[in-house]
Amino acid sequence: MSKIAVVYWSGTGNTEAMANAVADGARKAGATAEVIACADFSADKVSGYDAFAWGCSAQGDEVLEEYEFEPLFDSCASGLAGKKVALFGSYGWGDGAWMRSWEQKCSQKGISLAAESVICNEAPDDDGKAKCAALGAALA
Repeated sequence: MSKIAVVYWSGTGNTEAMANAVADGARKAGATAEVIACADFSADKVSGYDAFAWGCSAQGDEVLEEYEFEPLFDSCASGLAGKKVALFGSYGWGDGAWMRSWEQKCSQKGISLAAESVICNEAPDDDGKAKCAALGAALA
C-alpha cells in the first residue's frame, strides 16, 4: 500500500479543499494519505512517504508562497527524485503562470511529475474536485 503525503499551503481555504479531495482520491484507490499543512512538515519526513502531492496557491505576481511553502519545497526537493510527485493549487487572477514555473522548477531539479498538475480558479468546483481526486488516484 502506497503512503502519500498531501502537503499544502492555503491562505483562503481553497487549496486546503483541493488537498482534501486529492487525499480522498488516493484513499479510494487504496493508498494511505495524510493531509499536512506545510508548517507541520519538514525535509526529514520525506523518506517516510512513497509519493507526494504538493499544493500551493498563487501569490502576488503568480509565484509560490515565499515564506513557508517555497522554502519547505526547496528543502525537500532533493529527496523527491524517484518518488511519485504531483502538483496542485488555486489562483484568483492570471493564467496559471505560477504552476508552469513550478513545473519547470521540478524538471530542473530532476523531479518527474506523475500526473498532470491541477489548478482551480478560486474554490474548486465539482470538476476541480474530481480532477484532484484523479490526481490522488494517480499517485496511489
